[in-house]
Amino acid sequence: MKIHEYQAKKLFKDYGISVPESVLCEKKEDISSLIKNFKVPCVIKAQVHSGARGKAGGVKIASDLHSAINIAENILGMELISKQAGAKKVNKILIEEAVDINKELYLSLTFDRKNEKIVLILSNEGGMDIEETANKSPEKIYTQILDNNFNVIETVKKLGFHESINTKIVNIIKNLYTLAIEKDALLVEINPLVITKQDDVIALDAKINFDDNALFRHEDILLLKDEKEENPYELQAQKDGLNYIKLDGTIGCMVNGAGLAMATMDVIRLAGKNAANFLDVGGGASSEKIEKAFKLLISDKNLEAVFINIFGGILRCDFLAEGVKNAIQNLNINVPVVVRMEGTNKDLGADILNHSGLKFTVVNNLNEAIEVIKKI
Repeated sequence: MKIHEYQAKKLFKDYGISVPESVLCEKKEDISSLIKNFKVPCVIKAQVHSGARGKAGGVKIASDLHSAINIAENILGMELISKQAGAKKVNKILIEEAVDINKELYLSLTFDRKNEKIVLILSNEGGMDIEETANKSPEKIYTQILDNNFNVIETVKKLGFHESINTKIVNIIKNLYTLAIEKDALLVEINPLVITKQDDVIALDAKINFDDNALFRHEDILLLKDEKEENPYELQAQKDGLNYIKLDGTIGCMVNGAGLAMATMDVIRLAGKNAANFLDVGGGASSEKIEKAFKLLISDKNLEAVFINIFGGILRCDFLAEGVKNAIQNLNINVPVVVRMEGTNKDLGADILNHSGLKFTVVNNLNEAIEVIKKI
């Protein structure tokens, strides 16, 4: 789960990490009064779940009161388009005090799955072009696996600052580590972490992603979820208990099992098409769940066909077939439905679909499925 910058900065403050003074604004009629009571120069920042906001025009510096009001009015309500997240409407802005920046750094903690530990990523080339630094000058990116000893001073020294700055950066890393552990964060990122001309070290930006599977332990974090920022298809899938990810293709997938879902997307690609989604209904899906899955699939306006690829184990093929038949009878589905089943009661399931009076294409194997999908 992602949260907004202003929410992440509130958590930073709770964990002893310095951030600029700021105020949140959600209504255009409040802009003038909020900015009049705020210091200028200031920075106006779009609050959307997206990186590269600055390059997309969502972060701007205002030197005086008049320009601050104009910038805020233009950003609040705009459609921000970035390479990372596509188009996002800006429903909130953060009005933040400007700071005298001497140096921009990059600092993040993320999870290293191979080592099953948190890894520190650090660079003295932070800011909007950190991706370019990683690609062109990877030697400027320092990493360290964090273990029980937690001795990061040698890594921090590589940045080339004097001892007092190093101490402040080490303390920030320790506080971020505590936050990540206590809140089950998969990513905590500050880009940029700035050193001011007064030698203060301040988090100028804040990004935190949380482990969805651990949210049951953190009701306070769950309350920070902004459903307006969520993909509506994926949000509905979460409510229906489905594992779903929206993709850009035209062939909807329904499978039972994550590995089978990945293989199914490969099959669709071999047929010269692209998957419209990743959808795993799970091993013990009910007829009601299958109908909800179909409803989710056909809500995609780009859909050309549905490919159901099921291995009948816990979810028997005849049970699946009944659920699919009922779903299509209850919903107005006007795209081709291709079905491949293997496993328990495969023949019985195929018989149910073939005698349903509905337009199914039941295939015996994946090669047949490829040929059928090619013609769609």
